[in-house]
Amino acid sequence: MGIFRPPPRAVLFDRDGTLIVDVPYNADPARVWPMPGAAEVLAGLRRSGVPIGVITNQSGIGRGLLSADEVAGVNAAVEDMLGPFDVWEICPHAPGFGCICRKPRPGMVLRASRRLGLDPVEVAVIGDIGIDMRAAAAAGARGVLVPTVVTRAEETAAAKFVARDLAGAVDLLWGPG
Repeated sequence: MGIFRPPPRAVLFDRDGTLIVDVPYNADPARVWPMPGAAEVLAGLRRSGVPIGVITNQSGIGRGLLSADEVAGVNAAVEDMLGPFDVWEICPHAPGFGCICRKPRPGMVLRASRRLGLDPVEVAVIGDIGIDMRAAAAAGARGVLVPTVVTRAEETAAAKFVARDLAGAVDLLWGPG
């Protein structure tokens, strides 16, 4: 049994594999497809007045595979499809750069929390792989893993909270209802 915590005051989502289908190094807004249930879950959080944001590693920029403008175009397509987000945090760095923002480091969670006027302990992170959960934990936020075909078994085993889909992740944070 964990320590009781009230429901989060904001939710941060990983982008690729969590909110939208993961298309590696996607530079084409036409290739943006929502994950099942994403639009409904986000709409429900908005109706409840819960701020929502996106935290996403975009190493394709640092690797020279994508431009910042191409990533911005894909992010605009995400918003066109799924609605507006209160905050976006993007790490453009390639692995090994040494930044604090690249998940599993906590920089994007900390910055998004600060921009929302919240302490990270008041925030939840929903993602599809272990680095999302490790970034949440490193920042002091709660993490809920929603595994996909790319999620490794050891990542699922290591996650404190696991849900079968985005609606289930929200149920874990607030309870069904």
